[in-house]
Amino acid sequence: MSSANLYPVQELSTVATNKYESISSDQVIANLLHSIPGIKSLSILAPINPMELSVSARIDFLTALERQAAWLQALLQRAIVAIAGDESSSTDKIWDGVDEAEREDIATALRLSPNSAQLRIDVARTLVNHLPNTCAALAMGEISASHATVIAKETAAAIRDGLSESAIYEVESKALSFAEFHTPGQVANKVRTTIAQLAPAEFEEIVDRARESRKVSCYNDSDGMATVVAILPAQDAQIVMKSLEAFILKMNEKDERERSEAARLYRAGSGAGSGAGSGDNTLSNRSETSSWSLLSADNKRADALTAILSSALAENVDLVKPHRRAVTVNVTIDLPTLLGLAENPGQLSGYGAIPASIARELASDATWKRFITDPQTGNLLDFGREKYEPPQALVDFLLARDRTCRFPGCRQPATRADIDHAHSWDAGGKTNLENLGLLCRRHHRMKTHGRWGLVSHEDGSCEWTSPVGKTYFVPARPINEMV
Repeated sequence: MSSANLYPVQELSTVATNKYESISSDQVIANLLHSIPGIKSLSILAPINPMELSVSARIDFLTALERQAAWLQALLQRAIVAIAGDESSSTDKIWDGVDEAEREDIATALRLSPNSAQLRIDVARTLVNHLPNTCAALAMGEISASHATVIAKETAAAIRDGLSESAIYEVESKALSFAEFHTPGQVANKVRTTIAQLAPAEFEEIVDRARESRKVSCYNDSDGMATVVAILPAQDAQIVMKSLEAFILKMNEKDERERSEAARLYRAGSGAGSGAGSGDNTLSNRSETSSWSLLSADNKRADALTAILSSALAENVDLVKPHRRAVTVNVTIDLPTLLGLAENPGQLSGYGAIPASIARELASDATWKRFITDPQTGNLLDFGREKYEPPQALVDFLLARDRTCRFPGCRQPATRADIDHAHSWDAGGKTNLENLGLLCRRHHRMKTHGRWGLVSHEDGSCEWTSPVGKTYFVPARPINEMV
């Protein structure tokens, strides 16, 4: 066998390197950033040492490699389908299941668990058999493997239930367009919403079928710990999380009062010269009352869950009566659907699209606020203040407009975020819709102290500039879509 057959990649690399040897590595990366992924461009990237690049070029190098990885993933999907077949296989042997042999072949070859191998098979079949445009975008490096995977996962059930080819094409087109500026998780929400809009009946069936899988499980772990897993309908999960947040807020306020009181007593004891013993006891109490504030957010949620359920058990130990908690989460639904004249999906705050029937059910006992949206874009234009004691109008509008932190890909809820002046107040920034937005504490500090630039627009869209000059655009968020 000739050396050309043994080392094709190295020879291509040499040719490619000779072609670019007269320009710098930074320029090579810039030229390859938008080139078609494949063996030729990969052979140019492979010999480059990223440590020798400028900071900005290192980011471009990473982006270029990610596009190459997407191309390889597209090849991998075809290879998996070649092994597993276009359709699921079965056997007459009672001890064998669907795709038994194929799953094991792939699991051993890729060193995966059987469940992970089956997931890879299901995703590959959906992509190759039903989503050709997604496969093409993956092969061209326009989306990542993670984006392609969530598109396949979110469409699989609807495709299995008979979603039309035209609807599949529209779902796929919207998902690929949305992926340009959004994370895989955000694309997953977009796919769910699109399916709900195009095929409400199929979406209703999917949700009804999934509801049957709800359960709570407990698994014993080591070190005196256990894992409780609750698989719930989306609206029930939101009630659980909102209950935990309410408990934590109550405990935060109690902790703050106790620490203030402990500090006051400590100062009073020291000023009165009441002796070391008295001062030490007060300081000890102060340390005990501040223990809650030292807990992490995860620890607080875990303790809140235990406290809430312990209280419920104590109150109902003799007589248990089923009751329903009032809905305290936001649900967005259009008027025709609310009146039963249409079947458009609603939007459950913190989750995404829900069937029209569930949205109407939640609307019957929820606390409502009126939202007005642009009929073309869905962007928030105005809001109503039909409450007895309305909050500050501007803050209320920002919470409804942004809903999450405005940093690219961040999904921290706006209710836990800071109100930020994009152009700082000290430097003459105005307190208005155009200049204000919600940022989580981490990204707020990063903007203020981390040399990230932010340009804000009135519709809620914004543009970030990294310390090395990279720009990232965050589009406005239609009120009827989950972000």
